[in-house]
Amino acid sequence: MTNYYPKTIQVGDHKYSINTDFRIALECDKITRENGEDKAYETCLAIIYKLFGDKCLDDVLHQIVSINDVLKLAEKYIWCGKTKEELVNEKEPSMNFEQDMGYIRASFMSDYEINLDAQKMHWWQFNEYLQGLTENSVLNRIRYIREEPLKGKKGDELQKWLEMKKQVALKVEKTEREKELDRKFEEKMKKEVIVWTT
Repeated sequence: MTNYYPKTIQVGDHKYSINTDFRIALECDKITRENGEDKAYETCLAIIYKLFGDKCLDDVLHQIVSINDVLKLAEKYIWCGKTKEELVNEKEPSMNFEQDMGYIRASFMSDYEINLDAQKMHWWQFNEYLQGLTENSVLNRIRYIREEPLKGKKGDELQKWLEMKKQVALKVEKTEREKELDRKFEEKMKKEVIVWTT
């Protein structure tokens, strides 16, 4: 495990503390997933505020520092110093921080005897521990089921795998656009009076 976990960012002559608690990075992940392209600017401001605080947000809004420079550093921090290219994965995701938090907590307890609810942990350290979980951890057993290919499986074996995959499947999250279309449809249905005739 690395001994260096960043605690500050430097933008030109300005230095800002990072809120390094892993929960903050998870909140940023949630904000990014929940807000669509229509709210991209608000999403960026929310992430800047969460990670770097009032002073940084104020400096961005008053154009003392460049929002693009701050976002590049936020991205680098969230990706634990890796580039986007290093993180690109063509496979379907086998984990979702929000949906799998129960499995993550149980796995940290069983593998490391760490109670995440009582632990303040740097985001990078959290990720290192997450990657180091044993194959016997509940999270990695769940991920194994999700990632197992069905090709070549037949009959009872196929049915067994289909059932297991269904039990641990990730819920598909709707995009902001899909949620908006659902809201408009519901509003339209409430306004329209349907008269049934025989």
